[in-house]
Amino acid sequence: MQENDIKNAENGTDERPLTRIQKRNREAILDAALEVFSAQGFRGATLDQIAAQAGLSKPNLLYYFPSKEAIHTALLSGLMDIWLAPLHAMNPDGDPRDEIMTYMRRKLEMSREMPRESRLFANEILQGAPRMIEGIEGDLKTLVDTKAAVIQHWVDAGRLAPVDPYHLIFSIWALTQHYADFDVQVRAVLGPGHDPFAEAGNFLEMLFGRLLAP
Repeated sequence: MQENDIKNAENGTDERPLTRIQKRNREAILDAALEVFSAQGFRGATLDQIAAQAGLSKPNLLYYFPSKEAIHTALLSGLMDIWLAPLHAMNPDGDPRDEIMTYMRRKLEMSREMPRESRLFANEILQGAPRMIEGIEGDLKTLVDTKAAVIQHWVDAGRLAPVDPYHLIFSIWALTQHYADFDVQVRAVLGPGHDPFAEAGNFLEMLFGRLLAP
């Protein structure tokens, strides 16, 4: 590795296209970091742990990311877009209950498919969201405000039960992400022979179906 390459990487100024090997290494670092951060939290994670998980040396890792903070920020930036996508998809012109139930189902699927990402997000929030507060106060709040207004319109039109739109959205987050963030607890309590996500799906269909009926 050339001295200028190292300086450019550390300063975040190297804008040359990545080679195939560089792309693979960068993806390996992010995947390893997701594993480490989701298990250890930001404070407990170290660059040595991430490098070892990625199968790279620490100097090699630092060629791609100048710090632990840079890796964490890269993960969170991509995660925000993924996290907001199901809410973006809620269609104001669709059937109200179908749209909300579809949103709930997709959030539960995300907990099944992306438990590490869910725990990464939860750990960041528990720490006061120091590295993503702008996104929460910006894009996330704007989107939630928009969709809450849609839900309130459905309620005012008599197409949904009189529910508080914000707390409805919060309850969907809580009742779906719980199965990723507290997976060990859920499985320990249910015991062997259970599929928590299938059972949660059946329960949440019944719960929200009754809650939303006008």
